[in-house]
Amino acid sequence: MSPSPRAAPRAVVFDVDDTLYLERDYVRSGFDAVGAWAATELGAEGVGAAAWEHFLAGGRGDAFDVALRGAGIDPTPATVAAMVECYRDHRPRITMLPDAVALVDGLQGRVELAAVTDGPLASQRAKVEALGVAEWARVVVFTEEFGPGFAKPHPRAFELIEAHVGTRGSDNVYLADNPAKDFAAPRALGWRTVRVRRPESLHAGVVSGADVDLEVTDLTEAARLLGFGAARVPRR
Repeated sequence: MSPSPRAAPRAVVFDVDDTLYLERDYVRSGFDAVGAWAATELGAEGVGAAAWEHFLAGGRGDAFDVALRGAGIDPTPATVAAMVECYRDHRPRITMLPDAVALVDGLQGRVELAAVTDGPLASQRAKVEALGVAEWARVVVFTEEFGPGFAKPHPRAFELIEAHVGTRGSDNVYLADNPAKDFAAPRALGWRTVRVRRPESLHAGVVSGADVDLEVTDLTEAARLLGFGAARVPRR
């Protein structure tokens, strides 16, 4: 998907997970925190590393059960719940990817910037704080704050941003990663949509749908396609 550039939007809105950073980095950070908790509270070493290995092997949703059994511990509901709480409440070691930093830096002062994110409120707030999103975004919408039923693809988050920023329809563009939920609502409101399909993202294997205008592998190309010129990514 690579149509010709169009007029630059007035507002650029970012998803967080696998758009501004790789979600797998958060998973690794959380498993490390859980591993430290298990060593202190359960006297079990290697739990976090075992959970990470299970994740890398494609395991989803049962990493703590598998890791506990591997350490010879019965994964009771109470123990697993405590691990989940530790995972969600930990202070993540994550940073914005260089292409995301470059695009945000290039857009500040030129357009309105905002962010929308789904997921457990404590986790998402911790991610936004670690990434410094509030330093450049005019508004950050946590869909969890609305209560049940308002996560993407519900349009409420995007309607709220329009109300805050004062833009409508194609004046807005949404950059996100997950075709299953990210693009239906903004497209219904007339927004432009850009799917960021990073090779290491959790949803990289999911095919984009008809509600995706552009598909890019990182945000450097997105800048040009949106009419801003090429984003310059600093060398590491």
